[in-house]
Amino acid sequence: MKFSPYFRSFLLAGLIAILLVGCTRDPNARKQKYLKNGQSFFAKGQYQAAAIEFSNAIKIDPKFADAHYQLAETYLKLQQWIRAYQELSRTLELQPDNYQAHIDIANLLVAGHDLDHAKDHIDLLLQKQPNNPLTHIAAANLFSAQQNVPGAMQELQKAITLDPNQSEAHLDLALLEWKSNHADLAEDQFKKAAASDPNSMAAQLGLGDFYESVGRLPEAEQQFRHAMQVGPQNPDPVASLARLYMRESKESEAEQLLKNEAPKLSSTSKGYRMLGDFYFATGQLGPAGTEYAALYKQHPEDIQVKKNYVQILILQGQFDEANKINSEVLKANANDNDALIYQGQIQTRQNKLNDAIQTLQTAVKNDPNNGLAHYHLGVAFESSGDSARAEGEWQKAVQLRPDLTQAYRALAAAAIRRGDMPGLEQSAAHIITLKPNSPEGYAMRALSYTNRKDFAHAGSDASKAISLAPQNVAGYVQMGNLRLAQKNFAEAEKSYRQGLDHDPSSSEALNGLINAYLLQKQPDQAVAAAQTQISKVPGNSAFYDLLGTAFINGKKDMQSAEAAFAKAAELDKNDSDALIKLGQVQAANGKSDQAIATYEKAIQDNPNEVNFYILLGELYEAKQDWSHAQSEYQQALVVQPENPLASNNLAYVMLKNGGSLDTALTLAQTAHRAIPDSPNVSDTLGWVYYKRGAYQSAAGLFEEALRLTNKAHQPDNATYHYHLGLAYQKNHEPSLAKKEFLHVLKIDPNYSDATDVKKALAEIKS
Repeated sequence: MKFSPYFRSFLLAGLIAILLVGCTRDPNARKQKYLKNGQSFFAKGQYQAAAIEFSNAIKIDPKFADAHYQLAETYLKLQQWIRAYQELSRTLELQPDNYQAHIDIANLLVAGHDLDHAKDHIDLLLQKQPNNPLTHIAAANLFSAQQNVPGAMQELQKAITLDPNQSEAHLDLALLEWKSNHADLAEDQFKKAAASDPNSMAAQLGLGDFYESVGRLPEAEQQFRHAMQVGPQNPDPVASLARLYMRESKESEAEQLLKNEAPKLSSTSKGYRMLGDFYFATGQLGPAGTEYAALYKQHPEDIQVKKNYVQILILQGQFDEANKINSEVLKANANDNDALIYQGQIQTRQNKLNDAIQTLQTAVKNDPNNGLAHYHLGVAFESSGDSARAEGEWQKAVQLRPDLTQAYRALAAAAIRRGDMPGLEQSAAHIITLKPNSPEGYAMRALSYTNRKDFAHAGSDASKAISLAPQNVAGYVQMGNLRLAQKNFAEAEKSYRQGLDHDPSSSEALNGLINAYLLQKQPDQAVAAAQTQISKVPGNSAFYDLLGTAFINGKKDMQSAEAAFAKAAELDKNDSDALIKLGQVQAANGKSDQAIATYEKAIQDNPNEVNFYILLGELYEAKQDWSHAQSEYQQALVVQPENPLASNNLAYVMLKNGGSLDTALTLAQTAHRAIPDSPNVSDTLGWVYYKRGAYQSAAGLFEEALRLTNKAHQPDNATYHYHLGLAYQKNHEPSLAKKEFLHVLKIDPNYSDATDVKKALAEIKS
């Protein structure tokens, strides 16, 4: 049978199609196609796309060793170390003789400080691949990690002997010579590394870094510019040059460089993020936010852009927008630890403290070695009033991240609150190590020395803080504190005023100046100082708070103090100190209902501030409204479980209100453990024991309360003596009981329970 030419063409086309379909269905052909595609993406630096292609090849053939190895190399480029290790391990299961995989996994194990397993691979390489220079480079890495610098140098020399143009060996040897303070030898090796491989960015930048480290800054700039020519699409040399300009205090040159170069680097995330990152690093949040807002629109799928933008928005207080963008990251990966930490920060700032703690605990559980997660968990605990757990998290943070300045700063603040001056000195010393050109650490350490009357060292540190940053208020404040401690009031005033000249909004400097006047019995000057700063910075809530304090402590003018605290609260509804004082002054002025209203409003605005509940409970106690008092103390313990003051007060109110003695005992014991030096707490626990019939234990606690009162130089307390008398009476010690009862009437003839005291005396006489 004859076929027409048309039909033959149709038949041929059909056969070709069948053959092509057959090829695409051939697993071997498909996996090779994915491998080839992955290699193409890898060569272009498109590592995420390469990883997808290699993974597809492995799905077709899980034993495809070449794909496993290529995927491992891709994960190394992406710095996904755990995945890289897994793929290298699988490669070696399938290809035990893949010596390059042995080299890669050995280097990865060294980087992860798993030196014993690294040595196993290197021993094998030295046996099987003794003439491979990369074997000796891996051995050098192991020796270096073991602090065996001579051994590392010897291995690198072997690598160079095998391949004199081995740039990596020259570079590693240069770094070791540099570390050994052999500058000339290091420079020679850096130059050889750069000459051996002119396209090696690590070698070119290594030489530039060397020049910068030895102060040869013009040569460093020249080298970094040469590196920019070598890798015009690589952002690293641009970043190095910008850093150099910043070191030289050429911030405008650095900014202009990044503005010029960023458009040329738009093919990589690191490149187009450089200008925004520069603004963020230099504290220019406005320009950083503007730059990242544009980047977010231009690169909506870039996770790192989203994360960096979220950080900026958090610092700018734009929590709703930050939460929206952060939710996009979590939607893509619910266990993204960076995003969980940001979410915890946002929740903390929005006073959603229970949610914040839960979120950050999840982040810590996901990555127990994440120092930043521990730090922010500590912030959440501190905001919830749990200072002990906060400090524990901050201590963990600095163990994991010794470079985490903000954690040391938090520990320093905690030490100040506790009056722990050695602890403050220790945290300040770490900050000085991390930021030697910042006044912050020196100012903190000066405060520690001043409080311990080590005036010579305090003066040295305060002077250092001033010399490092003459425009920063911190040094002047600490110099003022030092002079105040020395009772050199004129110099103290001078230092505080210098601080206010440089920073008119500094509440620390104004507080020091007011204290200097009050210590000299000059209340008018104290009030005038506050009013002067208010005229310069009228919207500063803290200044009105200080004005109110000056009216109370200096002039005993409660009406003016109340007006000042009210203004502070009006300016800042979150100014807890001013709100607390406002309620206290209102109560002292006989306006207890107003004080109650003040604290109720403060609770609405600051639901996690435990002190408002406690103070409100005390106001209800004064009105003998035991039910409302009990409710407020219970709410305080919801906000901050085991708060000692709330526990103590609730235990006392429960005794007044017919509550459970067992519950009251637990609460009183909690308070006594936390503040064992409080006479009031000892009295409450004693009264619980008295009510339970444990009179001997009760008497011991009442005696303790009186000892603590005397030790603290507090006024003699009629209630403690009355309670002790009752305990003696129940213990059948009438003479001791009579002595206590008589003492009650002696120190306070109008004692509120005087009738009961007299009745008890009458019972003893009879």
